[in-house]
Amino acid sequence: MDDFPTDSENRAVRLTVLSGPSGVGKDSVIELVRARSPWVWLSVSVTTRRKRDYEVDGVHYHFVDRSGFERLVDGGQLLEWAEFAGNLYGTPRGPVEARLANGTPALLKIDIQGARQVRSTMPDAQLVFLAPPSVAELKRRLVGRGTDDEETIIRRLKHADEELASEAEFDVTVVNDFVERAAEELVGLLGSRLAPVRARL
Repeated sequence: MDDFPTDSENRAVRLTVLSGPSGVGKDSVIELVRARSPWVWLSVSVTTRRKRDYEVDGVHYHFVDRSGFERLVDGGQLLEWAEFAGNLYGTPRGPVEARLANGTPALLKIDIQGARQVRSTMPDAQLVFLAPPSVAELKRRLVGRGTDDEETIIRRLKHADEELASEAEFDVTVVNDFVERAAEELVGLLGSRLAPVRARL
C-alpha cells in the first residue's frame, strides 16, 4: 500500500495550522507526526531566536539575524510573521504555496499571532488549537522544561491566559493529554486514512 493517500482518501489537501500556548507540547506532537506520516510536509519557520543545543538549522528552524529577517519581510517572502519574547518568527511563503499547488498536505507549526495572520491571508486554511489537559499542567510544563531563563518563563506565564483564551478562534481543538493520541488525531485532520475526528465542543 502506498505511503501517500490517494485523492479519494485525502479529505483535506489544504494548509493546516497547528498552534497553541507555549509549553503545550507542539514540538513533541510534530515529531511523532513526521515519524508516522512522511507524506505530510512540514514547513520550517525562520526565526531570530537563539538556536538551542539540540536544534539543527534548516530542520527545526531557519536561524537568521534580525536584519536578515527584516529583508524577508520587506521582500514579501513571508506568509506570516510575529514577534514574541523579543524574537521574530515567520513562515517562508514560497515553499508553502508550492506544496499546496502540488496537492501535498502542508502543516505549519506557528504561534497564535501567526495563525491569525494566516486566517486573514488564507481563509481556507484549517486552524488547529493544541490545548493542555489543564491550565495547571500547562504552567507546570512551562516552569519545568528547563529550556528558558527565569525572565522568559515569567513572560510566558503571563502570556498563557491570553493564549488559552484564543481557542475559540480555531476550527478544531486537539487536547495534548497523551502525545501519541494527540499526534494521531492531528494526522487524521490532515487527511490520513484514520476516521474523521470531531472538534471539541
